[in-house]
Amino acid sequence: MDSPEKDYTHHTWLAALAVIAILVAVSFIPPQSIGGIHLRRANILSDVMSFDDAAAADKTAATGLYDEEEFRIDLDEVASRIGADTVPREVPTCYDWRIPDNTPAADRYTLRDPDSIRRIETPTPLEDYSDNNRLKAFCDTLLLARRPVRIAFLGDSFVEGDILTADLRERLQGAYGGRPGGGTGFAPMASPLTAFRRTVKTQSKGWTTYNIMQRKSAPDFLREHFYVSGWVSQPSSDASTRWENTDFRQKLDAVTDARILFLSSRDSRVEVTLNDTLRHEFAVEGDASVRQIAVSAPRIHSLAFRVHSGTEGFIGYGAVFEGRGVVVDNYSVRSNNGQAMFWTNPSVNAQIHSFAPYDLVILQYGLNIMQAGVTNYRNYAQQIEKMVAYVRQCFPGAAVLILGVSDRSVKTDTGFEPMDAIPYMLESQREAARHTGAIFWPTSDAMRAQGGMEEFVRNGWAGKDFTHINYAGGRRVAWALYDALNDEIRKAYSEILQAERRKAEAAILDSLQRIRLQLELLPDPISASKALPAPASLNLPQP
Repeated sequence: MDSPEKDYTHHTWLAALAVIAILVAVSFIPPQSIGGIHLRRANILSDVMSFDDAAAADKTAATGLYDEEEFRIDLDEVASRIGADTVPREVPTCYDWRIPDNTPAADRYTLRDPDSIRRIETPTPLEDYSDNNRLKAFCDTLLLARRPVRIAFLGDSFVEGDILTADLRERLQGAYGGRPGGGTGFAPMASPLTAFRRTVKTQSKGWTTYNIMQRKSAPDFLREHFYVSGWVSQPSSDASTRWENTDFRQKLDAVTDARILFLSSRDSRVEVTLNDTLRHEFAVEGDASVRQIAVSAPRIHSLAFRVHSGTEGFIGYGAVFEGRGVVVDNYSVRSNNGQAMFWTNPSVNAQIHSFAPYDLVILQYGLNIMQAGVTNYRNYAQQIEKMVAYVRQCFPGAAVLILGVSDRSVKTDTGFEPMDAIPYMLESQREAARHTGAIFWPTSDAMRAQGGMEEFVRNGWAGKDFTHINYAGGRRVAWALYDALNDEIRKAYSEILQAERRKAEAAILDSLQRIRLQLELLPDPISASKALPAPASLNLPQP
């Protein structure tokens, strides 16, 4: 006899209820961070109940978004290392190769009338919180200095490959560059990212290169000698690099000076080739100090560097290409939130700074820290303050400009919208500028004045990740930053003209006073007229 068919309906209901119970329980698990990956709450009951995750995210902001140990720095130790390692040495640290330039000196330097072109109707102004006139000092140097004015731009992947800095450099060189006044600035000795950069062509072979973000994989000797560029390269026998300037932006090929930076702890023999035709060998005496080979010529189109011997203990940093105007060095390190700065060797930074001091250091960080829903970045602001202090130790005399985080959008149920964390990160960065007496510029505000990240993506100025700009977007941000700088430069220019006018007026008054005194002291009008000098010209500079 057949068995009666069993009814499994109640089992099905029990299984369904168990699944629902599990999902409801999952909804009560708060947001988590696992191995640096941040997981949001899985709330299947979002239509009927909500959770106060903002508080949880706020708590996470202090410790979960980055490792505070990576920002630990003893500034007294930094100062001690800089002082101990930068004392004068018996061995030469600079080697010169100069080819005469017959360009008349009068054609090289001019006082520039600032460019007043505006790309947007209302520029986003700089916020100067300095109490020592560092911004004005930078502007005065840019207008009056008879030497290159140098800017270091430290950032993350937002400016990788010379994005943004290529156009900021072009605008500044065009307005204040002098003649010829060009060059692409710093280019590393070797890097897997060189093909991405369009402002200089780099061909290298025989180098083993390490990025500071993966510094633990580097040999101990290299790990202890990183520069703020984020790259160190170790050569094999006859390792070589050739740099060639391009026409990707104006004035890049108008280069008259170049500096090759390296460290040779043992005696070595290196060769430099200029424009693929002229060669010069240098015998380098071994020492722990950073070395520089300075090349000067009427035009440097390409430069090659080869290590013939002494590769053990040799570190290649890169080369700097510059004219007699503005130099902008791009020091971008992917995934860097600023902590990599403290992994560099402060004495290496200071030694390279001593070869060619920086007048302005720009810090562009925060994009790798900012996270949707997080509103508390006070701890990160404290790390920014450490960055400013470290920069001032390594690059004394330079003004410091903190760039507020760039605009960014995140995907929602209705599309993309600006990340809610942006104003909180901006305010934290602004507070860091206030506390350290630095300069501040809100990048996201400047981008939103041009439509914001959604408009950037729509116009093809940024990637579909709604985070990273491309060269076209970099040009728009660079123009806005240039406009902000140019406003301050125009103020400085006006003050210079007013000072010159007051000086001329004082000279005229002094001349008239001398005439009056001579008329009073010399009774004979004929004798007095012969003794009087011609009065000063009344052609005063116009404000």
